[in-house]
Amino acid sequence: MPPTHFSLLEATRWQDYELLDSGDGLKLERFGAYTFIRPEVQAMWSRSLPQKDWDAAHAVFQPTAEESGGHWVVKKKIPDSWQMKYSLPLTPSPSPTGRGELRFTVMTTPGRHLGVFPEVASHWDFMVDLVQKENQPPNVLNLFGYTGLASLAAAAAGAKVTHVDASKKSVSWARENQQLSGLSDKPIRWVVEDALKYVQREEKRGVKYDGIILDPPKFGRGPKGEVWEIYKSLPNLLETCRAVLSDSPLFLAVTVYAVKASAIHVGQTLEEIMKKYKGTVESGEMVTRETSAGRLLSQAVYARWSK
Repeated sequence: MPPTHFSLLEATRWQDYELLDSGDGLKLERFGAYTFIRPEVQAMWSRSLPQKDWDAAHAVFQPTAEESGGHWVVKKKIPDSWQMKYSLPLTPSPSPTGRGELRFTVMTTPGRHLGVFPEVASHWDFMVDLVQKENQPPNVLNLFGYTGLASLAAAAAGAKVTHVDASKKSVSWARENQQLSGLSDKPIRWVVEDALKYVQREEKRGVKYDGIILDPPKFGRGPKGEVWEIYKSLPNLLETCRAVLSDSPLFLAVTVYAVKASAIHVGQTLEEIMKKYKGTVESGEMVTRETSAGRLLSQAVYARWSK
């Protein structure tokens, strides 16, 4: 069994995003030119910035008793959507892709999110580094791909990517981000499908992948009413993913949000899945550092294997 390394992952390359402050169950963030207040139950400390900075936010998300329900209260005029960017750590060799920049659209949505999870940018950098070191374009599968930023990062680095999400709207959003990023010529296959059903079909077809990204929700439904419940569904999906891994896989990365799962448990699950391969499992927490007081806010737990 490979050794597990525990660490904190911090996405340090952002220019268009900041966690400005947090505390009293809230977080103050900047997405591009606009600032927002969202609930954050883990921010049990007091705020650092003065009240006037919080009062200057463009919009506040007001949650309801339902776990992901609520609505945005807009305090200052913001556009229906706007663009952000992220510079990838691309190098001219061994892949002739050169340096690149992800450009993508963000907006307020009913589910309190804005179309990007900034903390997972550390996974993008991880994939870019591994993909660029390969002599041949690896096949990468992105499950629960949302607005496509991980898919675009892998493709920009030279991978052939299959992007799967159960939401037709999310896949359309991802394809728009592909055009904005100037990556329309990159080999990305866009699929609207339930993640588990898709991987099961790929197993029957004998399709193999060198890298797999999983960013599952806590709970969700597929396009035909398939139920996803992370504690019950994730182990089964990981087992099926193992069946579609190539003989010499490059990576497998899992991010888990909004659950009571420990990084220890996710890491040990991944160790079991990847035990026949020679590689290393790393697990821990994805964190964002405030620019106000420098405190770390844990956003998710993760585990990832690399050869």
